[in-house]
Amino acid sequence: MTLPFFLLVVFINVDPNVTTIGGFTLTWHGLFSAVGVIAGVAVGVRAAAEGGADEDGAYTLALWSVAGGIVGARLFHVLDNVSFYTRNPSQIVMINQGGIAIWGAVVGGVLTGTVYALLTRQKLAALADGGALGLILGQAIGRIGDVITGEHHGVFWNAPLGAVYTNPNTMGQVGVPVHLADGYELVWDLLVFGLLCLMWRRWIGLGVIFWAYLLLYSVGRFWVSFYRADTIVAYGLKQAQIVAIVGIVLGGAMLTKRLLIDRIQPPEPSEAEGEAGEDEPEAIEAAPSP
Repeated sequence: MTLPFFLLVVFINVDPNVTTIGGFTLTWHGLFSAVGVIAGVAVGVRAAAEGGADEDGAYTLALWSVAGGIVGARLFHVLDNVSFYTRNPSQIVMINQGGIAIWGAVVGGVLTGTVYALLTRQKLAALADGGALGLILGQAIGRIGDVITGEHHGVFWNAPLGAVYTNPNTMGQVGVPVHLADGYELVWDLLVFGLLCLMWRRWIGLGVIFWAYLLLYSVGRFWVSFYRADTIVAYGLKQAQIVAIVGIVLGGAMLTKRLLIDRIQPPEPSEAEGEAGEDEPEAIEAAPSP
């Protein structure tokens, strides 16, 4: 590695374990995953309520969605590493040892939430839009833990801004310069979250924000996966990329339907309060003195 490249390498020398108390080990991955879930639920429920959903119902749905997301995240991971788990079936339930797939969390959480909303006859569009905001924020926060621990390996990259994990306990490739793929996804998630926030005030509750989330996140994940050392599944693509293609097609098709075929439009800002505020002083002045 030449000197100019050496100066631009990002060295990550952080122990993936925060602390161990009574046999329980708290990892940076687990910590930021928990923070991401809490922040995502809080933001998602508030946004859903703004869109017209029942707040208590939104909280209950969020709890079911989190549970479904955990199951889906583990299931997708197991399927992506099926040869290992076929030889070690007892490890399938050992989720505390690591091993989850973000696409599984998204699919499992969305399906569980949709079923719950339909069964309880809640406002699905508002819940979906609020959930999209919470999802992308939670994903971004969770990626901070992934960057620290190096759990998801990047491909070799001996160039400026490559990342090198140096801690002996790291889950990354020790001493090997790689693409910081989880860092790329973290930045992309934050950009998507910012864009969805710009859409929120006018489009919340109309079922547009969720499909925009699905389309945008899928595009980013498809791109980022080229820089992750994941298993090739079919046609030179990885599991996450195949799922991302489905997300791109579905998100793009539904956005097209909502905006161009259904021609759904956001409500115009109400001027009723402003007009009432302007007329009120005149009414007071015109009132006769007692």
